[in-house]
Amino acid sequence: MRAEGQAHIARIEKALALVRKFLDWDRALRRFDELNARVEDPTLWDKPKEAEAVMKERRRLEASINAVTSISREMADAVEFVELGEMEDDEATVNEGLASLAALAERADADKVQALLAGEADANDTYLEVHAGAGGTESQDWAEMLQRMYTRWAERHGYKVEMVDYHAGEAAGIKSCTLLIKGENAYGYAKTESGVHRLVRISPYDSSARRHTSFSSVWVYPVIDDSFEIEINPSDLKIDTYRASGAGGQHVNTTDSAVRITHQPSGIVVASQIDRSQHKNREIAMGMLKARIFEAEMQKREEAASAEHANKSDIGWGHQIRSYVLQPYQQVKDLRTGVVSTAPGDVLDGALDPFMAAALSQRVTGEKVEVEDVD
Repeated sequence: MRAEGQAHIARIEKALALVRKFLDWDRALRRFDELNARVEDPTLWDKPKEAEAVMKERRRLEASINAVTSISREMADAVEFVELGEMEDDEATVNEGLASLAALAERADADKVQALLAGEADANDTYLEVHAGAGGTESQDWAEMLQRMYTRWAERHGYKVEMVDYHAGEAAGIKSCTLLIKGENAYGYAKTESGVHRLVRISPYDSSARRHTSFSSVWVYPVIDDSFEIEINPSDLKIDTYRASGAGGQHVNTTDSAVRITHQPSGIVVASQIDRSQHKNREIAMGMLKARIFEAEMQKREEAASAEHANKSDIGWGHQIRSYVLQPYQQVKDLRTGVVSTAPGDVLDGALDPFMAAALSQRVTGEKVEVEDVD
């Protein structure tokens, strides 16, 4: 087998091994048999909510199991095809087999990411907050660039994006904003983006054209429905109303319709100004608060997520998860996984999938990568 083919095989086997580890393969097969037995029970639909949960789990498990078995089978066929071509010195057959392995490697990586999106709320819509760090106009402009980046990423996936909350910067950019991203697995993908993002560039606001470093933070949490039981004591809430603000259009109002809710025991603050109705904004903000509390509980159960939470405590040096360098060279580097892009323009235009896929994989393997930051 040629080195090219061996590389494809190694890539496929690595992806399949990760999925098997994530699923706990033997347990997954037993669980799938259990779910099949439940589906065949005619009394299952006596409880529609429970039945829907069973069907949803079965569909996701079936897709992951089928992906692993079919790719394994097709890889064996392609390897046999290549070896046959090499035995008969048939270059066309060898090339056809290598092309099949290359296509399977791409498919294995894509299916791997899909299989890893099996968390409790991964399939849900998501909220994504962006907050400018210290640094005034520089950081506020960077926060707006991040807002655009995630909007473009969502649009690439066919997701719908709504601006829930928006606070403009004094001279340019934004102080903060909250996006609502709607689409299947929106939270599962975006959850890896929580953390501090660092930008290095020649400042467009510096007449001396000096390099500046700016920081902004991103916080991601899932939209949850009534199936997640979150109890909140009304006496723990501080509710403020204010006039909606922003760059224009739907973000501007002439009445105090925007709502901000502070959960005093945890210090969590959420706000909504998406609607002209104060009542509707209060309802949206309560949903956001429940989602934030739910996400905090998930972090307590996940050591990796708890570590990420600690990294979000300060918006500045030593806490960033990714660096975006535009000057004097062009590079984006993820400081958790080591994934690098030399096309920051593409990244800032929403090409985030390689970074998300690597971060999802790292959550399963637990592997720590020594990555040197870029300057």
